[in-house]
Amino acid sequence: MQPETEPGRTPAPDGLEPDGRPELLVLRALKLGDLLVAVPALRALRRAHPDHRILYAAQAWLRPMMELVGSVDALLDTHGLDVPISLSPGRVDIAVNLHGNGAESRGRIEALQPRRRIGHLSPGWDGPGWPDGLHERERWARLLDWHGIPADPLDYRLHRPAERTSRPGAAVLHVGAAYGSRLWPADRFAAVARELALAGHDVVFTGSSGERPRAEEVAGLAGLGPGTVAAGRYSLTEFAAVIADAAVVVSADTGAAHLASAYARPSVVMFGPAPVAEWGPPPGPHIVLTDEAQRRGDTFSAEPDPALLAVTPDDVLDALSGLGVMPGAGILAAEPAIRTDS
Repeated sequence: MQPETEPGRTPAPDGLEPDGRPELLVLRALKLGDLLVAVPALRALRRAHPDHRILYAAQAWLRPMMELVGSVDALLDTHGLDVPISLSPGRVDIAVNLHGNGAESRGRIEALQPRRRIGHLSPGWDGPGWPDGLHERERWARLLDWHGIPADPLDYRLHRPAERTSRPGAAVLHVGAAYGSRLWPADRFAAVARELALAGHDVVFTGSSGERPRAEEVAGLAGLGPGTVAAGRYSLTEFAAVIADAAVVVSADTGAAHLASAYARPSVVMFGPAPVAEWGPPPGPHIVLTDEAQRRGDTFSAEPDPALLAVTPDDVLDALSGLGVMPGAGILAAEPAIRTDS
């Protein structure tokens, strides 16, 4: 009896047996917002290699997003760079490093022994030098352009989910964030939610299941009922659907803000540790609020970044008025936030 796997070969992950097509792997083992700013690069790779099977190496919970991106054939479960990519050496034809340009990500790709590697300039790698201060969409489009693959950094729109939301036209307040540095205070979210509700909006609080207590706290402070709390109740595609049909999205710099950009929904995005120049929304009905002079830039801090805390509820209400979502502007006692209309 022949062994299921040749000696020294890695078994194929479930559902990812070779199908006869050459394979192109994109490494970006990160979160939702990281996927969404990489969409232009994924679209460019699809156009350049229509006969390849494109695998996206990232966390498994992002799998439902692949249909909405529309340029990826399958997701390969890859949780960060702690373990090797679970593909046999020599199986991948082309490997693309969209994770970064550090030794770890390069090493994971080098171990695959692909015929062609696409990445930035580094020992043993050809490519453009790593540019500091460039927007993520432009960074990856620039990388592919250097390698002879034309990419448009504004080709970022997503397909709409097949399912329709039960809350069309909602005012979505995404109250969670992956790190404390991006958590705008609950009482401030509540103040904005209360005014949106008084203006006649159907307010919905979103977040993960772990963020549901925070969403319930915000709803309580706003005087709104439990029916407004959807945190932990939506699948990823349902979450995309409610944002795709939203009247407005209010969020810190999170995946929710990137989804609002992907569906061109009006949004107010509050920035803390991340530079707006690198992660801000594209042109559209989007307003960024921050105070970059106060930014510490510690993404992994448990405390909100001072640039985020500089944004007040009145700043957000004023921005919502500017988007035509609220009938009047908030009254600014000072000018603590930098307003950037995109």
